[in-house]
Amino acid sequence: MKQSELEMCIAEYGKDLYSFCCYLTYSKIEADDLYQDTFVKVIELGKIDVSNNPKSYLLSIAVRLWKNRKRKLERRRRTLAIDTMEELDQAGRLQANKSLPEEEMIQREETENIRYVVSQLPDKLRIVALLYYMEERKVSEISNILHVPQGTVKSRLYKARKILREKLEDVV
Repeated sequence: MKQSELEMCIAEYGKDLYSFCCYLTYSKIEADDLYQDTFVKVIELGKIDVSNNPKSYLLSIAVRLWKNRKRKLERRRRTLAIDTMEELDQAGRLQANKSLPEEEMIQREETENIRYVVSQLPDKLRIVALLYYMEERKVSEISNILHVPQGTVKSRLYKARKILREKLEDVV
């Protein structure tokens, strides 16, 4: 991989990838690590097809790295009974809370409620919802990113919408 290709990917897709990492991890520190690790993995693999939707490729790498990391944390938590993921999540949420003017506060509160409800979704549903709504990926692209059939993506998206609709009626 050429340095110019990597710089182009960072310049063109870096902001979107970082935003996705933030929503996926709910922690600035974890998002920073995941973002950097994604590009490190791209460098290790030594290839990225710039003509074949590199943003989906980067998102796919980020999702796989995050799943692996989460799996490792779960294994450690079971053996060592450490709640580091929850502590990091709480620390990230505390940093996000700041005093704002009245209108912005209402908007922020609604956004936080939506984020909270989305964070309560099972991982399989949450990842599909984030890729579809936040990253505006098509069902076929999500299918390629997650390596699952398109029907599975559609059913997960349907279930996520149903759960979100039910929970957001109560919250908003």
